[in-house]
Amino acid sequence: MEYIKNRILSFKYAFWGIETLFRETPNAVIQLVAAIAAILSGLFFHITNAEWLILILSIGGVLTMETINSALENLSDYASKKEMHPTIRKVKDLSAAAVLIMAIAALAIGLVIFLPRIIHLFS
Repeated sequence: MEYIKNRILSFKYAFWGIETLFRETPNAVIQLVAAIAAILSGLFFHITNAEWLILILSIGGVLTMETINSALENLSDYASKKEMHPTIRKVKDLSAAAVLIMAIAALAIGLVIFLPRIIHLFS
């Protein structure tokens, strides 16, 4: 019974993490709005199942990278007492770069999926 209770608690903590992400990270809110726009566009344009899978993975990738970036930033700030040590700065810059790389990839995916449909809509 203790095992089940601990599993339920682990989900509770994960949902608290999601709440913290969107409450404390403005970029995550922007990314969530972009994700909702992409999902609505997918519904509007009736994208294929394969395109849905790619879209879902790219949205998940961006939000996952943002979550890891936020966790590393919080841990770095705590460990350094908010003093900017060169190694802490490098860790924060690298984790921000990971988010940027994933966001650029997601944008490229969105363009490949939606741009031809948008062009066709207006032609």
